[in-house]
Amino acid sequence: MLHVPAYQEELEASAGTLTDRVYRHLADRLVGGRFAPGDKLSLRAVAEALGVSIMPVREAVSRLAAEGALEVEPKKAVAVPLMRAAQFRDVTRVRIEIEGAAAAMACGADRAAIREIAAREKDFRDLSRARAPDLAAAVAANQAFHFAVYRAAGSAELLAIIERLWLRVGPVINLDLRENPQRLKLGEAMAFHAAALAAIRAGEARKAREAIAGDIRGASNFILSRGRLPE
Repeated sequence: MLHVPAYQEELEASAGTLTDRVYRHLADRLVGGRFAPGDKLSLRAVAEALGVSIMPVREAVSRLAAEGALEVEPKKAVAVPLMRAAQFRDVTRVRIEIEGAAAAMACGADRAAIREIAAREKDFRDLSRARAPDLAAAVAANQAFHFAVYRAAGSAELLAIIERLWLRVGPVINLDLRENPQRLKLGEAMAFHAAALAAIRAGEARKAREAIAGDIRGASNFILSRGRLPE
């Protein structure tokens, strides 16, 4: 009898195709900063880790490449793109508008959604105040807070747009946060998160939009000031 890996059984039992599941696996790692700009991906290693054949991995990579989240180099090597400063500024401008709109829409969220936002805000705040912060955990907590806000907007279409934006910038913004503990110590992101939560609780859409926009803008300015993105 053919042995099917446990992870593959889980993938096959869940909704969607194997390609969808592999796509989600890779997308989650791009958005969460598990991959850094310039990292190379081994399709065979991904297939072995997930217990699937190489075909759904190739199909998932093709989808991500079409979205600009991965690039296929000569000899079919797959890598995380190196974003240029101009591209980063452009995506940042779009993020400020789109994610700010989601924060404003979240002001109509129910109590359960607001409790989730508050829990994720506390997670990030606790990590930021730690004497020796776990930077990888802080990256995850920052992402979790933002997406708790965006899910609270109650729009699947808007959430999908935001996820595609984060596919592009996740490796940049999360790598920078992970390598620069001083960003946590400054407390700027923590203050913006607290302001967004307070505004959403109070139903103040304009202030919620401004808080998320300020958070995105502050992180972008910090990253650009370091000069690591080529012009």
